[in-house]
Amino acid sequence: MDAREQACVFCEIVAGTGRARVVYEDAHTLAFFPLAPATRGHTLVVPRAHSADLWAMDEADAQRLFQTVMVVGRALRAVLEPDGMNVINSAGAVASQSVLHTHVHLVPRRPGDAMGHIWPPKGGGFRDEDDAATATLADRLSAALRVPTRD
Repeated sequence: MDAREQACVFCEIVAGTGRARVVYEDAHTLAFFPLAPATRGHTLVVPRAHSADLWAMDEADAQRLFQTVMVVGRALRAVLEPDGMNVINSAGAVASQSVLHTHVHLVPRRPGDAMGHIWPPKGGGFRDEDDAATATLADRLSAALRVPTRD
């Protein structure tokens, strides 16, 4: 374990030295309730191997992480029967990532719960009124993905 991992609360949980109520684990991932849940059943899914965020993971580890997200999410739906569920991954401080170890939040939702809205109110978000800039961005992104653009 390197110094970066020693200071990581999620690495401590993976190692069994941090405080958490673990609900699922396999060879590559761990799922546990956070100490300050947003709703009943709020669960974090983390890779055992430390990575700062989703973009630092290799594809195989990301696939394993999201396989566990599906397993745990389906179990939460079966047990709690929520009206909805947020699946949230934040990458970087500006995206509200507070622990620099890749993690996915599974947040079961019910009307009027403490979680609140996660999107800006209608009319309060980004307004893209520059069609030429949007077309250029679509072309650049498609080129980066090496796929043909569709209009």
